[in-house]
Amino acid sequence: MLKVVSVEHMRRVEAAADAAGVSYATMMENAGTATAHQIADYLESGPDHTGERRILFLIGTGNNGGDGLVAGRVLAGMSDRYQVEFYLLAHRSAEDLNFQAALVAGIPITYVDDDRDFQTLTALVTRAEVIADAVFGIGVRLPLRGKSAEVLGHVRLVLQERKHIPAERISPNSPRSGMSLPKPYVIAVDCPSGLDCDTGQVDEKTIVADCTITFIAAKPGLLTFPGAAYIGQLVVATIDIPDSLPELHQAGTVLVDSALAQSLLPARPPDSNKGTFGKTLIVAGSTNYVGAAGLCSMAAYRSGAGLVTVGAVGSVVSALAGHLLAPTWLLLPHDMGVIAASAVSVLTGELAGYSALLLGPGWGQEGTTRDFLLKLLTVPEGIRDSHRQNTMGFATKRANAVPNEQSVDAVASLPPLVIDADGLNLLAQINHWWELLPPHTIITPHPGEMARLAGTTTATVQADRAKIALEKAAEWQVVLILKGAHTLIAAPDRRLFVLPFKTDALATAGTGDVLAGTIAGFLAQGMSPVNAAVLGGYVQGMAGELAARQIGNSRSVIADDVLNNLGEVLTAIENH
Repeated sequence: MLKVVSVEHMRRVEAAADAAGVSYATMMENAGTATAHQIADYLESGPDHTGERRILFLIGTGNNGGDGLVAGRVLAGMSDRYQVEFYLLAHRSAEDLNFQAALVAGIPITYVDDDRDFQTLTALVTRAEVIADAVFGIGVRLPLRGKSAEVLGHVRLVLQERKHIPAERISPNSPRSGMSLPKPYVIAVDCPSGLDCDTGQVDEKTIVADCTITFIAAKPGLLTFPGAAYIGQLVVATIDIPDSLPELHQAGTVLVDSALAQSLLPARPPDSNKGTFGKTLIVAGSTNYVGAAGLCSMAAYRSGAGLVTVGAVGSVVSALAGHLLAPTWLLLPHDMGVIAASAVSVLTGELAGYSALLLGPGWGQEGTTRDFLLKLLTVPEGIRDSHRQNTMGFATKRANAVPNEQSVDAVASLPPLVIDADGLNLLAQINHWWELLPPHTIITPHPGEMARLAGTTTATVQADRAKIALEKAAEWQVVLILKGAHTLIAAPDRRLFVLPFKTDALATAGTGDVLAGTIAGFLAQGMSPVNAAVLGGYVQGMAGELAARQIGNSRSVIADDVLNNLGEVLTAIENH
């Protein structure tokens, strides 16, 4: 299980690994070898090349530079076509075994002190197919100063200019002669130099990477903006440090990957029927937001739920029922096209037998729908503690608060609950709303909704997403999904899960409905709320990335594309 740890915590993990028999030298060798293989995978994944492949390593003075020296040596030994070159920011000690090994291997080395006006650096960057940034590791202090800042800044400048340089000026025999060379592939070793791996703050000289290969565990700054915009693809190489190592195992933040997602998939026994996989009840939609109900219901089905019922007003049912043949439908009373407060009596009479309940998508924010939500959540509380019946001015008499005894029993045992979208906006209008929720309810706010629920600003939420997610999940006793780039799932017990996705393919209307339906479908299949949230978030995020690749760009992805890729994503996870 991949973890996310701070720089200080990583130091403790490394010390514990060294004490357990995996020496610092071994860790450096493993890190460099992993980096070399990552570069080779890139070089061999494209069209066949018969000529030289030039790889430039920018080597700093510390352990990160040592990782780079190992990587260059290993890579040079893989193929005669790999022409590795080192650019050193300082002379290294004669006792540095990795430096001595590079000398023995005959790898060309340029020292910054010998490079007047960076003329050699300019030539090296101009002709490199791959640039490996091994200047600073996770312990960098900002702002960058001295030679390192000058070198990184110069590399950035050359990279910006390189796309305008004709290929024949670099190599007259290039098969791309007459064309401008593409930007080289930049790989950051452990982290892009100049990125604070705790905070995500970035120096202006930092080189944007196409891939960052980090070691043992991810670091929070790699998953926090603005730093997250500099890392490209994130690869975590465990370098043979077992996750059973106590200092690593006890870390509370997890980076979700396909292996974890596969381990969470609900079983599909062959002697099953639709009842085996649960019944999902989705209360969604209004006259102005018809599509939400359709997206949620089909996402729940695609996640594997056995039966999905949509509770909606007549205009939504009439618009969708002729096109969506799989869901069943529950007609709810309405008030001018939105769910009316009186719908509680209809809904509570149908709750028995459902194993998940989703509330909120496409509701709108009319007062009568807010009253419906409050009645639904306060019926059992009114029986046990009558003073809460006055929260929104409802009468305290049971005859007024509860339509019949059947609904009392039903609401008192609400199915596992997901609240999304306008359900959250309406919830935020209720004082001490979290006291009304069943334990471990799943809520799925985007930053704006989170701000309303917490009584703060969106800027405050975004300033420290992990902190507020953990604090509020514990305070409210909910499973909290804070959506956005690198969506966070916080559990009441202060576990935190980070999704690896940061794509604008999901920044479009309706994709949140797909997420909510997917989670509700997993919840219906008997998954715990935390696991349903983690798996649902991972599947939806991966579906967004897959849709963008299929279409060829992320800007054209719509919610239907994400929905239609859920099945393919689940297949990929199962076959991982």
